[in-house]
Amino acid sequence: MNIQWYPGHMTKARRMMQENIKLVDVVVELVDARVPVSSRNPEMAQITNNKPRFVVLNKIDLADPKRTAEWIQKFKEESLPSVCVNARTGEGLPAVLTAAREACKDKIARDKRRGMMNRPIRAMIVGIPNVGKSTFINKLVGRATAKTGNKPGVTKGKQWIKIKKDIELLDTPGILWPKFEDRTVGLRLAFIGSIREEILDAETLALELVRFFKNDYRNDFLQKYPIEDFEGKEPHDILREMAKMRNLLASHGEPDVHRLSKMFLEEFRNGKMGSFTLE
Repeated sequence: MNIQWYPGHMTKARRMMQENIKLVDVVVELVDARVPVSSRNPEMAQITNNKPRFVVLNKIDLADPKRTAEWIQKFKEESLPSVCVNARTGEGLPAVLTAAREACKDKIARDKRRGMMNRPIRAMIVGIPNVGKSTFINKLVGRATAKTGNKPGVTKGKQWIKIKKDIELLDTPGILWPKFEDRTVGLRLAFIGSIREEILDAETLALELVRFFKNDYRNDFLQKYPIEDFEGKEPHDILREMAKMRNLLASHGEPDVHRLSKMFLEEFRNGKMGSFTLE
């Protein structure tokens, strides 16, 4: 399954970001903690003109805590500042403001020397679709400022939002990049809901997700779906067994694999399967 998705509005959004990058002091790159590498746009350094940047791993409640800690350590070793948050509950958000101030400490000191005491830090929020940017911003502000939705493409244009006296945020639309060179990147982004569903085949995607569980989180899967001879069964047969367990039947009593596939993907995305990291 080769997944590619780069609609026209993303080209426009990219251009808008490049035009506005001169207005900001720091870039806050929001990623999904379940795919901390695949959800990073490889073109972001070029788009943001190498401005100071740090990474915010969002949705940590949906990711494997052990692997999240390992990724934070890896980013630290690469001298890339990173912060973990759960934008839905607000966990970790104060650390984001601290990280923004730390990234701009040279600028703040420079402003003070020039007598500019009250100029706020301006931060651009970037990220691919559906990593939770709008929820993240709304929680930081404390009110519903940005539109939210559990699907890609909700934010369509830029907007400036004041967080504190000394920090302003520029929200931007989620953008991908024109071509996924690695097939697994497209799959991982489809698993977490960053690709528009209309272009995806739910059954094929569910088969790939079963393969992931067989390789990485076998016991967790079996707690939810205790399928006999799990190791010996092909993924399609596993989906059929899952449909029977959920009593999802089509005509003539056949397992409704299509309905089960959509339900299975939704369970994974919403954390009902548990907390997992895909890489």
